[in-house]
Amino acid sequence: MKKIIINNPSRFVFGNGSLKQFVDDFLERGFKRMFLLTIPVLDKTLSPYLAQLTTGGVAIEVYNRITNEPTFAEFEKVLALARNFQADAVVGIGGGSVLDTAKLVAAQIRNTQTTEEITGIGMLKERKTYLACLPTTSGTGSEVSPNAIFLDESDQEKKGVISPYLMPDAAYIDPILSAGVPPAVTAATGMDAFAHCLEAFVNRFAHPVTDRYALDGMQLIFQNLKKAYDDGSDLDARANVSLGSVYGGMCLGPVNTTAVHALAYPLGSKYKVPHGLSNAVILPWVMEFNLPAATEKYARVAKAIGITGCQSEEEYAQAGIRAVRELMKSIGIPAKLRELGIPENALEDMAVSALKVQRLLKNNVREVTLEDALEMYKKAY
Repeated sequence: MKKIIINNPSRFVFGNGSLKQFVDDFLERGFKRMFLLTIPVLDKTLSPYLAQLTTGGVAIEVYNRITNEPTFAEFEKVLALARNFQADAVVGIGGGSVLDTAKLVAAQIRNTQTTEEITGIGMLKERKTYLACLPTTSGTGSEVSPNAIFLDESDQEKKGVISPYLMPDAAYIDPILSAGVPPAVTAATGMDAFAHCLEAFVNRFAHPVTDRYALDGMQLIFQNLKKAYDDGSDLDARANVSLGSVYGGMCLGPVNTTAVHALAYPLGSKYKVPHGLSNAVILPWVMEFNLPAATEKYARVAKAIGITGCQSEEEYAQAGIRAVRELMKSIGIPAKLRELGIPENALEDMAVSALKVQRLLKNNVREVTLEDALEMYKKAY
């Protein structure tokens, strides 16, 4: 069996009460200057916990202005604020954009490398500042992944910083933090998490260790996402989707994603479609494209999410793709790119842009040419 390396946070806390555990742990560690990246909607929820930290002698600088997927330029501004504050710890409480920014801020506060030097796979060489992440959306799995994705405005391309040094020291997943997430965001981020699991499973570099995470993650998300979408206060459903998201995040480091994410990137970088929604719309079209090269794998996906009664692997695989489409429809995910406001004359340029994401396309079970990418976009349109 081939070697696999999985890096996880040294402290992983999951379930109700995890937010309080974070406060207790932070005070016990003795840090005194917390740079907190978060979102305004959490102000009321976080207020008593931040008061406890302040009473315990922790100075807190809050940055809550990350509203879209982060750019490198925005990151540099946030980094300057954190350095000026002289933070000895960085904490991210929010969605994937907040957590990715927190991860890179923690890495760069005391690092001598420039942002350009650390962009790519394995280029970041150190992190000296404590980092804790608490997700509010069940989608990116950023709290347990070594990845941070940013938009480079110089060429309007999404680029990744991927390094084990971006793995947080601690991750706390409390369903209460996701209870207030709007249905549309619940749907899109949940499908993003599902894509993480599916792409890790149907992957040139799939591994039995991450296969188990991926299958369990898909099952949890598929069986609970509609419940969480219909009733945001259903904490059991929230917890199950959150756990599925964690499993997807655990697959990102050792295996990573494939053509779904590669083809979704231009939607976000060029047309500002939210990351989770981009992946969701593209997902079934890439599944169809990959089907001839991964029938057995897709059949296993179908069985994992509860499909029964088919007579062949091909039937199971096809039924699985239909079930994904039906789930998306039930939670309000658009079926076509045109519904996202993308002009038809943009498809060729998007295909060219997607083909640049070879760090992900090399993982795909079927080679994707420029013509293939354009054809998938046309079918999705």
